[in-house]
Amino acid sequence: MTDPGTILMGDGDAIKASYDAMNSQPVDWDLRGKAVPPLRKCQTTLAGSTSISGPGTFMGKATRTITFEPTDKEGWWLDRADLPHTLPIRVSIANVWTTGQIVSNIVLRSGNPHNYVRMVEHIISLRMGMGVDNVMIRLDSGDPPLFSQGSMDLVDALDKCGRVETSQPAQYVTVREPVTVGGTYGDFVTLAPPDDPENPGLMLDCAVNFKTAIGQQRIIFPVCEELTRMAAIARTNTSYGKMLYCATIGRIFADVRNLGYNKHNVSIAGKKRYVNEPRLLHEGKALEAVWHRAVLDLLAAIALIHNGLFVGKIKSYKAGHRLDCDLVRQLYLNEVLVPLEKLNRG
Repeated sequence: MTDPGTILMGDGDAIKASYDAMNSQPVDWDLRGKAVPPLRKCQTTLAGSTSISGPGTFMGKATRTITFEPTDKEGWWLDRADLPHTLPIRVSIANVWTTGQIVSNIVLRSGNPHNYVRMVEHIISLRMGMGVDNVMIRLDSGDPPLFSQGSMDLVDALDKCGRVETSQPAQYVTVREPVTVGGTYGDFVTLAPPDDPENPGLMLDCAVNFKTAIGQQRIIFPVCEELTRMAAIARTNTSYGKMLYCATIGRIFADVRNLGYNKHNVSIAGKKRYVNEPRLLHEGKALEAVWHRAVLDLLAAIALIHNGLFVGKIKSYKAGHRLDCDLVRQLYLNEVLVPLEKLNRG
C-alpha cells in the first residue's frame, strides 16, 4: 500500500512523511507467499474448558487464574468471577476504558466502574489468529496472569479446549477504500480492502523503529494459526531505562509498585544491545519486537471490531495501543466498515 486513502484522524502531511519513511525501510521477513486456509463458513466455539494460572501482571506476587469456556454468545467475553453481580464484558471498542498511563495496555470495562480487566491485549488478540469466534473467559480479578512465554500458554490452553462449529454463519467485515489514522509521533495505521474479494484474508505490513538495540524491524505476513503460534512467544519490549525507572521512582505509583515484569517475561533493550536474550531471530536478526507489535498488540485492537472478523490489509508504522484504539473507534464513528459480501457485490 502506497496511498493512505481517506484520513480519518491526523495530519495529512505528517502521515505522508511517515509513509515515505516506512516505504524506505527494508522488509526483514516477507511471508506474502505463504498459503493459508480459506475463511471459515461457520462460527466456532470451544469444545471444552480449561484453566491457566500465573503471576499477576500488576500484582506480581499474587497468583491469577483465567478459564476459557465455550459460550452460546457471539464474540469474546470477559467475566469477572469475583464480581458475581456484574455482567460479562464484551470484547468491543465500545468497552475500551483506557490504554494505560505509565504502563501502556488496553483496559476494558462495562457497567460497574469496578468491572474492568487490564492488559487484555495478549488475550483478546488470539481472537484474530486462533480460529475461535465465541469464547467466555472467566477471571478471578481484573489483573490477568503474565507469562514468561508471551501468550504461548494461552495458545496451548485454547488448543487443549478444542474447537467445535456452530450453526451460525461466520461474519466478516472490511472497508471499501483505504482509511488511515495518524498520531503525533510519526505513527500511523492504515486499513484497506483485500486485493481479491473472492479469496480474501488478512495481510499485515508492520514496522517499528526504536532508538534502542531493537532498531528498525519490518515484517509482512498473512494472519493464520501457524504464524500466530510462532509469534505467541514474543514478549512485551521495554527499554533498560524504563525498567530502571519502574524499579526506583516508579515504586511511588500504584500501577508500577507491584508490576510483575522481570527479565524472563519482557524483552529489555539497552541503547546498543539487549539486556536479555531476544527471540524470533530470522537470518540473524531478532524480530521479537515487531512480531509482538503485530500479532499481540495490533491484532488485539482489530479484535475490538465486534460485528465480524476484519479481512483486508493493514499497514502500521511506529504505532501503539492508543492509536490502534483510535483507529477502531474512527471506523465506527465514520461508519466505514461494510460486510464482506457487500464488497463482493460492488
